[in-house]
Amino acid sequence: MPVTDPVADFLTRVRNAAKAKKRFVDIPASNMKKGIAEILKESKFVRDYNIIEDNKQNVIRVHLKYVDGIPSITGLKKISTPGLRRYVDKDNIPRVLNGLGIAIISTSQGLVTDKQARKAAIGGEVICHIW
Repeated sequence: MPVTDPVADFLTRVRNAAKAKKRFVDIPASNMKKGIAEILKESKFVRDYNIIEDNKQNVIRVHLKYVDGIPSITGLKKISTPGLRRYVDKDNIPRVLNGLGIAIISTSQGLVTDKQARKAAIGGEVICHIW
């Protein structure tokens, strides 16, 4: 059965795997999901990710990170949905937990965090908040 919102599926799989204290989670690959996984790795929310190639869609394996048995990702929230897209301009970029979390924003320059978008003074579609 096809998934109507692949990014929400990605976030749900990561959230469920972290709550179940899994070492890694496998997710069907796409360019958007690879970008989100890269941002999670750069922001140190996950240890690493790698692409497992098969003859179909490929799979992203996200290796989760724990600190003293507690997941480093404590919350994930999808902001923009297929039914209601959320756009912000450069002056209204959201802060997540006053800078402790990140907002992932899809811009004309690709996927960036809220801090990178503020620095580059660009707006875009707010994909999700992670803390």
